[in-house]
Amino acid sequence: MDNNSAYPVGFYFSLSFEGEDAAFKEVSGISKELGVEEVAGGGENRFKYRLPTVSSSKNLVLKRAIVPTGSKLIKWCSDTLDGGLGNTIQTQDVSVDLLDDQGKVLMKWTFHNAYPVSYAVSDLKSQESEILIETIELAYTYFNITSNS
Repeated sequence: MDNNSAYPVGFYFSLSFEGEDAAFKEVSGISKELGVEEVAGGGENRFKYRLPTVSSSKNLVLKRAIVPTGSKLIKWCSDTLDGGLGNTIQTQDVSVDLLDDQGKVLMKWTFHNAYPVSYAVSDLKSQESEILIETIELAYTYFNITSNS
């Protein structure tokens, strides 16, 4: 991106898994954090040493209008969440692409070995006419970032 280009906007993105695109209104939880352990030094009472430990990430949270039929993502959620621990959990790599105004990928976040850990539907209310939203949470091993700049 050159200096004259506008900054990317957060509403133009796509999500894909198993080679299939899925539309979402919101994706959150893209974050990494390095843990810190505090260690008191012998004879030094003014401070504690802060040493780095392992990095950790939050779950990836996906929100969209409910898809009543034919969603591979919902089948994957159902198979994982309803299958019990006696069945092997099928992990997938999931990617979120930030797009420019031409639809070209500016940045890509790839979440490795992801699997569903939560599925929820917004409340049903007879006196409101809001779109029904489903929320899917995915745990994953790690993610990496690639940029096309």
